[in-house]
Amino acid sequence: MLISFDGEEVIASQADDALDFHLLLRLVKKSDKDIDKYYRLVVDHEGADWTFVCPPDYSSITRKEKRIEEFFKDGMQVIPKVLKSMGYDVPVSIPKRYRRHFNIMNGEYTPE
Repeated sequence: MLISFDGEEVIASQADDALDFHLLLRLVKKSDKDIDKYYRLVVDHEGADWTFVCPPDYSSITRKEKRIEEFFKDGMQVIPKVLKSMGYDVPVSIPKRYRRHFNIMNGEYTPE
């Protein structure tokens, strides 16, 4: 599932129909270069995994830590609202492999 940053556009499909987010965009005749205009999620009735990738130009915020904070804050307002409107009252989580942004912000990043 892809959700525009303002929550006005949702693009969704079954996982087997669109194996990744770029393909999902192509399936709806949009450029896969527009991937950074959307929150990216894998959703089922148990939860929503947010593929947390903050675009480098998000909200024109130049300081990386502030940009990531704002992206997270905005996403946690928009994503649950959109999911609930679609009948998914589920928790939103960020899988471990996408948490490196938070580790960088907290000075805890260590390459694996």
